[in-house]
Amino acid sequence: MSFSDPLGDMLTRIRNAIMRGRSTVLTPASTLRGRVLDVLAEEGFIRGYSETEIDGFKGFNVELKYFEGEAVIRDIKRVSKPGRRVYSSVKTLPQVRNGLGISILSTPKGVMSDAAAREANVGGEVLCQVS
Repeated sequence: MSFSDPLGDMLTRIRNAIMRGRSTVLTPASTLRGRVLDVLAEEGFIRGYSETEIDGFKGFNVELKYFEGEAVIRDIKRVSKPGRRVYSSVKTLPQVRNGLGISILSTPKGVMSDAAAREANVGGEVLCQVS
């Protein structure tokens, strides 16, 4: 089965697992998904992830993070979609929930959060927003 938006599929799997109260979620592996999960782990939105292999296919087992019974990720949404790409310069990077959330960007220096992009003075494609 091929996906037209693999990153959107991963975000939907995470969103659905949080709504069901799951502690882990399995998603197919790719380099971009791994970089986005690295940023989510750095910023403290997930506990971490590990690479697993099931039936010859590689996947990521993502450990979701909960605090006092509530998920740390309240909202996770895709911004730049295959049909409409969204780019932002360093000056026009949006703030998510007045700085309580993050935007994840794909920049020439790699995939990073909006705070790291401001520090590195680079803009790029806004992949998703997490709060």
